[in-house]
Amino acid sequence: MQTIRLDINNHNIFNTIMDFLNNLPQNEFRVKVEKRPIRTVKRRKLNAISLKTKGFKFDREESHER
Repeated sequence: MQTIRLDINNHNIFNTIMDFLNNLPQNEFRVKVEKRPIRTVKRRKLNAISLKTKGFKFDREESHER
């Protein structure tokens, strides 16, 4: 068994392909059509974190040693 998957957004192209497939001998294969809704892009929420650095002394020499 071999499978061909086509993702078609244009309705005219879909109808043309289906007409072609329906004209072929039906005992050789079967056509399964799955209609899926078009996905919409969801807005993502930015989850930022806050680093409390008040009172912390950054030592440049110590960071260079690491």
